[in-house]
Amino acid sequence: MGVAENVYYIKNRIKEVCERCGRNHDEIILVGVSKTHPVEKLIEAKSAGIDIFGESKAQEFLTKYEKIEGAKWHFIGHLQKNKVKYIIDKVDLIHSLDDLELAGEINKRAQKINRVMDVLIQINIGKEQTKYGIYEEDLFEFAERLTQFNNIKIKGLMCIPPDEGDDKTRQYFKRMKMLFDKIKKLNYHNFDIKYLSMGMTHDFEIAIEEGANIIRVGTGIFGERDYTKEEKK
Repeated sequence: MGVAENVYYIKNRIKEVCERCGRNHDEIILVGVSKTHPVEKLIEAKSAGIDIFGESKAQEFLTKYEKIEGAKWHFIGHLQKNKVKYIIDKVDLIHSLDDLELAGEINKRAQKINRVMDVLIQINIGKEQTKYGIYEEDLFEFAERLTQFNNIKIKGLMCIPPDEGDDKTRQYFKRMKMLFDKIKKLNYHNFDIKYLSMGMTHDFEIAIEEGANIIRVGTGIFGERDYTKEEKK
C-alpha cells in the first residue's frame, strides 16, 4: 500500500480499538514519525490527513520544516542541549525531557523568544541501558524540581517500552497510566497534564486500550525506515 492507503488503514484501526474499549477516537492524536523519510512521503501523508510529524534529529528536522505547509511538529527523540536553540521556535511539543540541564536550556531559549514550551517527561519504564528517560521512582522528585522553570509547561508523559511481547508491553503501559493519573493531581504552576504519549506501529492498539492519547506511528504510515540514512544524521 502507498502512504495514503496506510494512513487510512491506521486511522481505521484507531477507530476500531476505540470502539472496543469505549473511547472517543477523536481524543487520539496521531503523530506520523517521519524521521529518515523523504519530504515527498510527508507531503503524501499530509494530503491524506496527517497534521503532526515527529522528528528525532534536529538537523534532519530543519531540512523538512519549511517544506511541509501547515504541518505541526513534535520532537520525539533525545534532544541535545546544543540543539535546543535550533528547534525552540519551530516545534509544538518536545516528548523527551529527561534531564534538569536540558530543562534549563529549553527554559532559557524559550524565555529569549517570549514563549512557554510544551514538553513531556520521558520515562524509561523498562530501565533499559540503551534508552533515555528517567526512572518511574524518580518522577515526582524530578517534577518538583521542574517547578523552577517558568517557560516550560509540563503537558504529560512519554515512554518507549521494551519489546518483550504484548503481555509485558501491556503491563508497562498500565504502569505509565498509573503514573499519568498520579502526576495529574499535582498542583504545580507549570503543570497542565493532558497527554500520555505511548504506542508505536506494533503496539499502538494496546497503548490506546491502556490510556494513551498520543500515538507515534512511523513504519505503519511511511514503510520501513532507512536505518543507514539515520546513522549518517
